[in-house]
Amino acid sequence: MGKVSGVFLLVGLCLGAILAMVLIPRSRPGPAAVAAAADTVITLEAEPEQAESPPPLSSAVPGSPPRSVDTKALPGLVPGGQVSVVVYDRTAKKTTVSVKADRSYTSASLVKLLIALEALQAGAPASTVQRMLSASDDDIASRLWTAHGGPAIVTRWATKIGLGGTRPPEDPGRWGDTRITAADVAKIYRYLLDQAGPGTRTTIMRALSGATESGSDGVRQYFGIPDAVGSLRWSIKQGWACCRGSRILHSSGTVGEDDRHIVVVLTSQPVSTTYPGAGRRVSEVVKALRPAIDGL
Repeated sequence: MGKVSGVFLLVGLCLGAILAMVLIPRSRPGPAAVAAAADTVITLEAEPEQAESPPPLSSAVPGSPPRSVDTKALPGLVPGGQVSVVVYDRTAKKTTVSVKADRSYTSASLVKLLIALEALQAGAPASTVQRMLSASDDDIASRLWTAHGGPAIVTRWATKIGLGGTRPPEDPGRWGDTRITAADVAKIYRYLLDQAGPGTRTTIMRALSGATESGSDGVRQYFGIPDAVGSLRWSIKQGWACCRGSRILHSSGTVGEDDRHIVVVLTSQPVSTTYPGAGRRVSEVVKALRPAIDGL
């Protein structure tokens, strides 16, 4: 009987183990699983459920229509001054924002875009042109302006590109007094990106994407587009001048992959406004344009 009982006991243990394997659902041991010795009971904690990955952060509610730019609010962001805006979507091939696009402003350093086009066409060193643009170097601009025809530069390129509101300065020596409009500045970028030769385009866009934080005169030039678009790619040509009746601050360039959006913000602000204060106002205008730039 002792041997028979031992056999039954062994069979019973085997059947119990088989039933446990069938009835207990399989699961991988969690981090707190305890592996005991072979002659003790092994206790396994159930694996904790994986938390679902949070959805990507976005200010837009899924299924809701995209936000639009409140163009009526833009003038209020530049109290006591004037503001003009153009946003052009190169993928959609259309202007998505336009506010006072034909209003005339003093160009300040934005005319350097035309000086660069002329100088490169005439064979000026690419490194010289890039320095003029990236650091907004006035001395280089003055040398190139004088060497390549002065006011005639503006006249030639206005005719070539079709800039209806762009005029050379009344004083031939003051290139920064060239008159421009936001619509015309957007056209300059469209010409540069879609029609200019590849060498010219590469030279100029490399300079604009590598713009230094401060210009050669020490003024911080990351107001507007750089301060407002976060991690989006940008290339810029900024302009600032004071104080013949107003303080001029302009931010222009491209934003997004493949230079998708052309963004132009021109402002004329009270002389009593400091450069940092005026720059913050331009940045607020660009922030208000974000729905047209990235759909936020």
